[in-house]
Amino acid sequence: MLPEDSKVWGFGFAPQPILYSCVFTDTGLTRRRHKLQRLFSTFPRGGPGVGLLLLRLALGTAALVQAKLYLIDPSHTTLAAWIGGLLAAGGGALLVVGFLTPVASALIGLGSAGIVFSWFPAPMMNIIDTLLAGGFVIVMSAAIAFLGPGAFSVDCRLFGRREIVIPYPSRPAKP
Repeated sequence: MLPEDSKVWGFGFAPQPILYSCVFTDTGLTRRRHKLQRLFSTFPRGGPGVGLLLLRLALGTAALVQAKLYLIDPSHTTLAAWIGGLLAAGGGALLVVGFLTPVASALIGLGSAGIVFSWFPAPMMNIIDTLLAGGFVIVMSAAIAFLGPGAFSVDCRLFGRREIVIPYPSRPAKP
């Protein structure tokens, strides 16, 4: 059951996030609508869902490769380099499977900005060694953070669209 104010987008129904709270009054059951802030905006299917899957796979794989370069570099034995490599590996793995996608993409975007602007030490072999490549990674991670994970993700399975049925009370209202 979709709300009346849902809009049909190019990839299916995308109901606006609504939270119904039920209150029993003397006139019976009253439903009040409250906007619900969500971490995930939409879960598109079809072509847009495949596009988001490809974008997530590309950025997650790049983060995993960067993490491997961090962790195998013999000149980076500091704790900061190990933490950076492990965070990149965790963010890349989360993006590949599509779990906590906005958080993982924001983590990867901030880490890439740190490497590009020399906030963090970069390994000898670096896949985002130029400003252009780093800019692409930052823009792709921002796009994923704003668009959401898509239908082909763990986030969609856990937090996707649900049908909420609110039963009416079984007893009649008082006159």
